[in-house]
Amino acid sequence: MTWTLLIAAGLLEVVGVAGMTMVNEQKTLRSWLILICGFGLSFLFLSIAMASIPMGTAYSIWTGIGTVGSALVGMIVYNEPRDAKRLLFIAMIIIAVIGLKLVS
Repeated sequence: MTWTLLIAAGLLEVVGVAGMTMVNEQKTLRSWLILICGFGLSFLFLSIAMASIPMGTAYSIWTGIGTVGSALVGMIVYNEPRDAKRLLFIAMIIIAVIGLKLVS
């Protein structure tokens, strides 16, 4: 259950980052709600998950999911660059997150 919450926290961090981009583009109530709810729920789920997952592992995985997710959303939705080096480093983050899960 706590690993599910940790993954949800990482995905909600991506929602918060998307909300940040939406607020930068157009300051509407909807974009502010997405930003605040995304980050708020993300921190809530992260703190619950950290009750049984070591802090370093939980934070690293949460950050990795958020980083990779935000980079992918940027490439897919906002047409950010998709060069080979960028994809290589995203793959390295994914490998590191999987490695942390396997040793935890």
